[in-house]
Amino acid sequence: MKLLDERQIKQKIKRLAIEILEQNFGEKEIILAGINNNGTSFARLLHRQLTRLSETQIKLTRILISPADPLSSEVTIEMPTEELKGKSIIIVDDVANTGRTIFYALKPLMNILPKKVEIAVLVDRKHKAFPIKVDYMGLSLATTIQENIDVRIKDVKEQAVFIE
Repeated sequence: MKLLDERQIKQKIKRLAIEILEQNFGEKEIILAGINNNGTSFARLLHRQLTRLSETQIKLTRILISPADPLSSEVTIEMPTEELKGKSIIIVDDVANTGRTIFYALKPLMNILPKKVEIAVLVDRKHKAFPIKVDYMGLSLATTIQENIDVRIKDVKEQAVFIE
């Protein structure tokens, strides 16, 4: 079943960008850190909208993590950590399920002192098993564990979000 079509996704992204700018008013720079592929694709869409709406410098980076087994390999961030010190960082993912991937995605930030760290997702599910609070969400859902959220925003003809 389709939850969001392309028009609705674009509308959510615009609203999220406005919220991010309101909560980060006065910041000279905001770092968007997308998790893996879909998180980074969503971060790119947010980046485009943010740069249309504001002259604030928005930088984009990627966090690489194994969602199935976050301890199997090192969690890395592509931007040098020196550039993250004292900055507002927004971790971006397509879906927040249990919060485990986002929890472990914070690991590279533990070695620096950012100004603040916030979380933005397109879909927030209410299955948190880890102490993660989503700051910016496009859609909040109470689903069963068996249901799957399929976010199609990367390399597709038409963007959409489905529940299966």
